[in-house]
Amino acid sequence: MAFEDIQFPVYRKYKNGKSYFKIFSRNEFEEIQIIGSKKIINTIKATQLPEMNQIFDLVYDTSLTEKITEEQFESIKAVS
Repeated sequence: MAFEDIQFPVYRKYKNGKSYFKIFSRNEFEEIQIIGSKKIINTIKATQLPEMNQIFDLVYDTSLTEKITEEQFESIKAVS
C-alpha cells in the first residue's frame, strides 16, 4: 500500500505505551510523549530523510507500533 492510498489521519502508539502519534500526512505528525508523570506534545513537519523515514515506520512497521483510535489519542492528549 502506497502513501497515496492511506486515509489520513492515522493513529499509532509505540508498544511500550510511551509515545502516541497522530499522523496527518506523509510529511507531518503530532507526538505525545509520556515521560514519568509529564506529557510533552510536539508537532513535527518532516523536511529531512530521518523524519520522513520515521513517518513511514509509524505507518507501516507493526513490530514497533500498534493502531489506536482517534478517541484513544484524544483521551491521552486531554489528560493533565
